[in-house]
Amino acid sequence: MEQRYLPFFLQVSRLTEEMAERYDCTECKESLYGQKYVLREEKPYCVKCYEVLFCHNCEVCQKLISCTSKDLSYKDRHWHGECFLCTKCSRSLVDRPFATKDDVLMCTECYSNEFSAKCHACLKTIMPGSKKMEHKGNSWHENCFTCNRCQQPIGTRSFVQKDGNNYCLSCYEKQFALQCVHCKKPITTGGVNYRDQPWHKECFVCIGCKQQLAGQRFTSRDDFAYCLDCFCNLFAKKCAYCTTPISGLGGSKYISFEQRQWHNDCFNCKKCCVSLVGRGFLTCKDDILCPDCGKDF
Repeated sequence: MEQRYLPFFLQVSRLTEEMAERYDCTECKESLYGQKYVLREEKPYCVKCYEVLFCHNCEVCQKLISCTSKDLSYKDRHWHGECFLCTKCSRSLVDRPFATKDDVLMCTECYSNEFSAKCHACLKTIMPGSKKMEHKGNSWHENCFTCNRCQQPIGTRSFVQKDGNNYCLSCYEKQFALQCVHCKKPITTGGVNYRDQPWHKECFVCIGCKQQLAGQRFTSRDDFAYCLDCFCNLFAKKCAYCTTPISGLGGSKYISFEQRQWHNDCFNCKKCCVSLVGRGFLTCKDDILCPDCGKDF
């Protein structure tokens, strides 16, 4: 805020008028000898011209702020000293801190009560300039942002919110966190539930390749979890033609005959390669043949 104090008035005496050349107002050209005048950028103005050209109207009373009055200005707006008041409580804002909202002047106390955030714990106003903590649209005084269990200030440390209350990680783990079946440590974020038991995501891995199983398809055998690749490689039957595992998972179909198995796509005549799925076939040693090709043997 800029405060403009009374301009420097000068008055030229009659004696000087007789001894010097003319000394006129820059605007109206009237003689300034024997009159009060104001210098602006080294140019003299009579009081009337100076007020017309350079003085402002008060924002509150709309009257001219004359040369003999204190002009208080803020962002190109001007007030008489006696008009520079808080809109809410009408206290003078001269030489006091203030704030504005939609061009309305208020003392800091009224502004805080009207617009500042309220502490989620004590419900009191968080004064501008004071440190506050924010989380999910709520605000706290720094000293009010405490752990619900140990009552110690949380500050900038990590915390967990549960049922509207804040807990430091240590207290949350002691009071609420489940323990991982594998590593026996608390699960604070995320986790996997398998057979009604909690696991860390990083602990729930394939028993074969140790790849994390969270978010992907897997199966189990003898209470151990396996990714599909490891399960097929370890336990699935091998196709008699291509020798790769037949998983049988996900509804995939295969052909079984005399202790041998084939993928549907692999169950073809050894000679002419026609598919034998759903058709009659003949066997010759380890080969399968369609009836037409079997006539040649």
